[in-house]
Amino acid sequence: LMDHVRAIRQQVYEEADSPDVWNRLGVELAFGRARFVDPRTIAIDADDGDHREGQQRDGQRRVTGRFFVIAAGGRTSVPPIPGLTDYLTNETLFELQELPGRLGVIGAGPIGVEMAQAFARLGSSVTMLDMADRVLPRDDAECADVVAGSLADDGVRFLPRTTVERVSRDGSGFTIRYRRAGDTPPEDGAPAVGEVPVDRVLVATGRRANIEYLGLDAAGVQVDDRGIVINERCRTNIRHIFASGDVTGRYQFTHMSEHMSKVAVTNMLLKWPARIDKRHVPWVTFTDPEIAHVGATAAELTRDGKSYRTYRFPYSRVDRAITDGVARGLIKVYARERDGRIYGADVAGHAAGEVISELAVAMKNRVTLRKLSDTIHPYPTYGLGVRRVADQWYVQKYSPRLVKLLQRVFGYRGPLQDIGPDDII
Repeated sequence: LMDHVRAIRQQVYEEADSPDVWNRLGVELAFGRARFVDPRTIAIDADDGDHREGQQRDGQRRVTGRFFVIAAGGRTSVPPIPGLTDYLTNETLFELQELPGRLGVIGAGPIGVEMAQAFARLGSSVTMLDMADRVLPRDDAECADVVAGSLADDGVRFLPRTTVERVSRDGSGFTIRYRRAGDTPPEDGAPAVGEVPVDRVLVATGRRANIEYLGLDAAGVQVDDRGIVINERCRTNIRHIFASGDVTGRYQFTHMSEHMSKVAVTNMLLKWPARIDKRHVPWVTFTDPEIAHVGATAAELTRDGKSYRTYRFPYSRVDRAITDGVARGLIKVYARERDGRIYGADVAGHAAGEVISELAVAMKNRVTLRKLSDTIHPYPTYGLGVRRVADQWYVQKYSPRLVKLLQRVFGYRGPLQDIGPDDII
């Protein structure tokens, strides 16, 4: 399996990121550690021994520029847990040569749940610990419960409201000592204070920006506890220096790094006032089933006093999901009742990332639920689930008074349906 993963990774690299790709585009690559020596100059400590024009005798090359984009990325943020050594991260995990019989996962965010499920399905006994009271705390609670149910079915043991106090070596493995919030043992039966013996420990507690070795002080670039400080045009406090992606501490999604880079270059070279699109940011966690989100959350809309209604449709009534045997999940859309303008959406289910993409396009282009409902979708597809949830806007607009008027005008007969706010039609 790991041979397969590495082969796919190499294929993606060669087709998208290898030096040959950039050379064909006319981009010069310089390998080594780069840092600012002043606001207009970077020094590159070459790692290949190659001496090029502008390179000093000590192997250091200096490059000046009219503009700079800092895209140095991020890495796993490792909490200061006593005894935590020889741990795995999402970068080193795929270099394993043997399957851990017992895997401890610290963190129940996207990386934690993805890897916990994957290794449980490969045969590892997996225990996942997190201080939050549920998995995927940034996602909609109802949708996250769908993923939590799947994790439990796969045998993942999850300890919520749990702080890891120490990790100690135990022969060839490790012992994770933990303490749980509250005075009484939780319903899952785990003690308030206990230990989990494991063979390997995966740290999945978020990301931090790579800013330590960039010489940002020499350039005068401002940083905060998240990373490089930028405005909505990806410009730092130094006008000719821009930054994008994980190094800014924002969003930390590959697709948002790409979006931010486009914004930076548009402002830098074309002088067009492009801004980061904060209102339509999608994300997907690639568990089985997937969970996805775009736009505002229900909690944010409530906090901001926004008037909205939640329209929902279960995967159990999406015919494609039924035929594929993956009918667990739901689609939720938060929209303005008057005209169906979409504010945000959550999806838990098979191909949720594809489903959320249609909703992201609709939001960006102000396509309302009414227009989505009126759009012909092919049958049977997962996209049809989007149209079906949009249909619920029409259902909720149902007016018995209007139907009675139509009956009187046209002479129609028949009983009126009693449709409640939670009915799925």
